[in-house]
Amino acid sequence: MAELICRALRDGALDGEHAPALTIKDSIDSPFGPHVFNHVLAQLSANILAAKSQSQGLVLVASSQSPSFYFDLLKSRGNDVASFHKWLRVLDCYTDPLGWKVRLMACGSISSRSPEASNTVRLCTDVRNLDNLSLSIMELGRELVGQGKGRFSVAIDSASEMIRHASISSVAALLSNLRSHDQVSCAFWLLHSDLHDVRVTAALEYMSSMLGSIEPMNRPANVQRGNSENLSLFEQNSNKGKFHVRLKRRNGRVRLMNEEFCIEQSSIKFTAVSSEDGIISQGLVPKVQFNLQLSEKERIERAKVVLPFEHQGTGKPIEIYDGRQSLNESSTESTNSSSAEKVQTNQDPGKGEIIYFRDSDDEMPDSDEDPDDDLDI
Repeated sequence: MAELICRALRDGALDGEHAPALTIKDSIDSPFGPHVFNHVLAQLSANILAAKSQSQGLVLVASSQSPSFYFDLLKSRGNDVASFHKWLRVLDCYTDPLGWKVRLMACGSISSRSPEASNTVRLCTDVRNLDNLSLSIMELGRELVGQGKGRFSVAIDSASEMIRHASISSVAALLSNLRSHDQVSCAFWLLHSDLHDVRVTAALEYMSSMLGSIEPMNRPANVQRGNSENLSLFEQNSNKGKFHVRLKRRNGRVRLMNEEFCIEQSSIKFTAVSSEDGIISQGLVPKVQFNLQLSEKERIERAKVVLPFEHQGTGKPIEIYDGRQSLNESSTESTNSSSAEKVQTNQDPGKGEIIYFRDSDDEMPDSDEDPDDDLDI
C-alpha cells in the first residue's frame, strides 16, 4: 500500500485538478512517521532521477532535521551528491528558524556564523511569515523547472513545526496554494497528531487526497496493569506497527488499505496483511441511530414483494399494468384488455409497440397533441 502512495505521487496531477497530497500521521504510541516520510522521499527522488515522475525536481522544507541529514539519507540510497543541484532544493527552516543567530551576530554576541546558503540550500530565518515561506518554495521550484509547464514536488518534513509558529488557517492556506499551483506535481507532509487539537488534525486530513496513519501493533487494554505486561507490549511495538491508508479517488470513492511495517536498521519494510472486504466496508458505514442493513428475514420478505411492472411468468396470462389501477383490479377487467394482450402477443418479439389508454372519456381529443404546438417559436 505504501508503493501505491508512491505511485500516486509519482504520477502527479491532471490538468485542471489539484495536485495529490499526502498526510503522514503518527503519534507517541508509534513514532515512526519520520521513517515513512524518508521512505516516500527516497522513492520519489528515485523516480525523479529515473525520469519516471511527472515532477522534474523536488523542494524539501527541512524543519525537524538539518539539510545535511537529508543529503546523507539520499546519498545512502545511491544518489550522487554532485547531481543534487540539478533536481533538489532545500529550504532550511532548521538552522535558524526565528533568526536569533542572525541578530546575535549583528550585535556581536556570537562570532560563529551560520552555514552559508548554497545553490542547493536556502536559509529561512522567519518561519512565522508563511507568505515569504510560500514565495521561497515557489522560487526554488522555478529554479529547477523554469517558468514553463514543468512541475516540481514539495515535501514538508514537519507540518507540526509550522503550526507551532503560525495559525492553522494560515498553514492550511499555504498547503492549499501549493496544491492548486500549476507547477506543483504533488505534495506530502508529516504531522504529529497527538500534539494538536482534533480540529487541526481534521483540517489537514480534509485537505489531503491520501492519509497514512501509523498505529502500534498492540494497544494496552488497561494501563493500570503490571509493569511487566506494559514492558512486553512496548518491546513488541518498538520496531513494528500498522500503516493504515485512506485514498480518495477522483470519482468520490474512498479506499481503505492496511499494511504492517518493520524498522530494519535505517530502512523500513512494509508487509501486506490479509483483511476481509467486509471489515473494510463496515468501517465506511456511518454510526447512526438506526440500522442501515437488512436482516435475513427482511431480505426474504423483500424478495416476495411483487413489483407492479414485473412479469412473473408463473403460467398465468401476463397483464400489462397501465398505471391507473392495481394488478388485482385489472384482472377483473381481463375481458376488456384481452384484445390488447392478443395484439401484443401476436407481434414480432423483435419489435416493440406502445399501447395508449385514455385516462377518461371526458379527456379532450387534442390533449394528445403538443401543448406548445401553437406557439411561434
